[in-house]
Amino acid sequence: METYNPKEIEARWQEKWLKEASFRIDKDDTSKEKFYILDMFPYPSGTGLHMGHTESYTASDVFYRYKKMQGFNVLHPQGFDAFGLPAENFAIKTGVHPAETTKQNMANYIRQMQSLGFDYDFSEQAVTSDPEYYKWTQWIFSEFYKNGLVYKKTTKTNWCPSCQTVLANEQVIDGKCDRCGTEIMQKEVPTWFFKITDFAEELIADLDNVDWPEYTKKNQRAWIGKSEGAELEFRISNSELRINVFTTRVDTVFGVTYVVVAPEHEILKQVQDDKIKIGNRDEVLEYIEKSKSKTELDRMEAKEKTGVELEGIKVINPFNNEEIPVYVADYVLGNYGTGAVMAVPAHDERDFEFAKKYNLEIKCVVEPDYDDFDIKDIHYKSAFSLRDGLTWNESLTETLKYQYSLIKQEKKSSNFYFKGDGILINSENFSDLSSNEAREKMTDWLEKEGLGKKVTNYRLRDWSISRQRYWGCPIPIVYSPAGEPHLVPQEHLPWELPTDVDFVPTGVSPLAKSKELQERTEKIFGKGWVAEYDTMDTFVDSAWYFLRYPDVHNAQEFCSLARREKWLPVDVYIGGAEHTYMHLLYARFIVKALHKIGHLNFSEPFLKLRHQGMVLDKEGKKMSKSKGNVINPDDMVAKFGADSVRTYMLFVAPLEDAVIWNEENIVGVRRFLERTWNYLSWEEIHRDGSNNSSFEKWKMGEVGETTSALKGSLNKTIKKVTEDIENFKFNTAVSSLMIFLNIIYKFSENKTFPNRIDMESTLTKGMNVGDFEKFIQLLSPFAPHLAEEIWQKLGHTESIFSSEWPKYDPKLIKDEEINLVVQVNGKVRDNIMVNADITEEDAKKIAMESEKIKVYTTGKEIRKIIFVPGKLLNIVV
Repeated sequence: METYNPKEIEARWQEKWLKEASFRIDKDDTSKEKFYILDMFPYPSGTGLHMGHTESYTASDVFYRYKKMQGFNVLHPQGFDAFGLPAENFAIKTGVHPAETTKQNMANYIRQMQSLGFDYDFSEQAVTSDPEYYKWTQWIFSEFYKNGLVYKKTTKTNWCPSCQTVLANEQVIDGKCDRCGTEIMQKEVPTWFFKITDFAEELIADLDNVDWPEYTKKNQRAWIGKSEGAELEFRISNSELRINVFTTRVDTVFGVTYVVVAPEHEILKQVQDDKIKIGNRDEVLEYIEKSKSKTELDRMEAKEKTGVELEGIKVINPFNNEEIPVYVADYVLGNYGTGAVMAVPAHDERDFEFAKKYNLEIKCVVEPDYDDFDIKDIHYKSAFSLRDGLTWNESLTETLKYQYSLIKQEKKSSNFYFKGDGILINSENFSDLSSNEAREKMTDWLEKEGLGKKVTNYRLRDWSISRQRYWGCPIPIVYSPAGEPHLVPQEHLPWELPTDVDFVPTGVSPLAKSKELQERTEKIFGKGWVAEYDTMDTFVDSAWYFLRYPDVHNAQEFCSLARREKWLPVDVYIGGAEHTYMHLLYARFIVKALHKIGHLNFSEPFLKLRHQGMVLDKEGKKMSKSKGNVINPDDMVAKFGADSVRTYMLFVAPLEDAVIWNEENIVGVRRFLERTWNYLSWEEIHRDGSNNSSFEKWKMGEVGETTSALKGSLNKTIKKVTEDIENFKFNTAVSSLMIFLNIIYKFSENKTFPNRIDMESTLTKGMNVGDFEKFIQLLSPFAPHLAEEIWQKLGHTESIFSSEWPKYDPKLIKDEEINLVVQVNGKVRDNIMVNADITEEDAKKIAMESEKIKVYTTGKEIRKIIFVPGKLLNIVV
């Protein structure tokens, strides 16, 4: 018997696939239905593929091969997100140009992908650092510029002092650079922005139209942060000036005890200019200056809220004409809403903490609906004891009722805040209304009186795309001698990245040092003209790459109209959930903007999205160089074979869950593949001294008959594996294949598996060759090399992936017998094996004769019997 040798088998088939270009498709073929499946393409780092890539790329390769066998024309491309800081930082250290290291790294990635059997056509790849690619990135910028979706302004931005560049809000994690972990500072920088906020409402609403994980949708909605509320005026006493505030809780307006403005608010600019007089001007100006060093995230998430009163300034509540103080506090952001908020400490956690710290009044104006309120909406500081016979919640409710009775008696209480909706109290004509009713009536009153209006705000900010680094796409803008910006005309695209550049970051864009860029600009546009020196955020490159794959060699368009209409949008997209707030959000924006301009006939890029989980070491820890626990896919392929690595990655856990990489467990997967191989004995087995072995007879279909029971199991396996792959439940698909292989072996008379089997009995009594081929077809997307080898050994000359995916026979998946659950009053009292097609009358008869059932029914009236065919019978007495 030949020994299973994955190294030899896999090398042979990888060479054959490459030579025959098995991955090549006709993108203009109209005879087949299209299917576009895509991975999130990798950044080609020097360390090569990691195990996370291995898992997600295996998942897409499995789905690609499955759809191909179903008869689809499948686009399954790959490329490289090749611009970015890592290559540039490496160039700074070594002096090797990023283009060179990127090219070397890409070659290594391609080798690794091919070694794992991933069926990509690398002659059709998209590489973001290729001028023929970023020509179209620049074209997109130009189209946005022409259509009012791009602007430049000098503003306070997130600045990484290590990377020496601006970062978008989405690239700041816990106040640190998402690339290097350095603390972010705020810096005034001239910056180009994409107007993503123009699409905020669409970005929320259209999430209902795509098949994405619900938690990803939820997180995007939260990041965009839609808030519906009212904007109202608080007039400054003895002045014509107003402070407009935005609130989502106008129903709490009678509980306002102070107003807070952001350090950037226009009122404070007048204080700085001494146009508004306050008693503590120096203290306020010092506070404003300190706030400049904090990021927005720092300010929003700060545990301790700080602020300074504007002494001498009072504002008037438009609803009750009460005068209240004004504070400046950096937990309010100048670019959200109006940059000012009304503070209601009795009904907002943040305001409550601030009021307690500065000893400000707390006025309760919303009482819980005690029949329907959420405990999490209440923070109660005073101790109280449980009352006899009452639960904790009941005791809290009674305590709250007592506290609110004191409030109604005008005895102030400041021990708690309630942030939920409820019933209004202490609110003049609006008392006794529900929060919802009050919000509607109060907003109507504001609009009628000309003191406010209904408003919708978003947390989302425009996308800052300027980067003061070298290795990125040049922004296609030049400036006249007067400093006016102009687009680089399309005939000069790609506007290429110069090569005569010093990479060392100084805070000034490296392109400013390029003599070639300056000479090129003046040659084309005239003396005194200068180029834009910033490059684009690399997330711009990756936000549209999926649009290029259907037509990567098109030099006239980013993608021809015919290819756009045929292939786009992407049917299935697979990648990490960590890209929710950046790549996935930006890609949706790019598509919506191009759709609005008229270049696309769809508005969502990815119809279906699935995430892969993180790959952890055998201790359940995240892999990292510093921990020395990084697993190299090359080592695992060399040790176990690509088919074993692929199959293990998808078998060990659901796709979206964390994968524990344990070499002890992959041995079991390797054994499963070996047992599949061992089912066939390639040595000649003669029955009667003739030249025809039993294997040859079986292969030709001359011997071997699949029993009806085995046929039933096979058809159930076909159904299960098909449905599981379709639903990305790869782990249970592999498990089903393993179970079926065990069933095959059980049908052999010899039980000494897996080392050797009695081929005479197995091949003549186990299953026929056609049915065994179906099993191999089911296995083929997971273990393509092994499947191709067996397929060829069975006499096929065409690739197994040119064969048709097996279909199950519905008649053969029905069980002859089922386990009928018998209940009495909804409780299970017996389980009885019966014919699968048993009638209701027969089921009743058998159930009533059960001794276990008689215990509960004898002497009692049978009021009703509920029968669910194939499942249960419930007797109601």
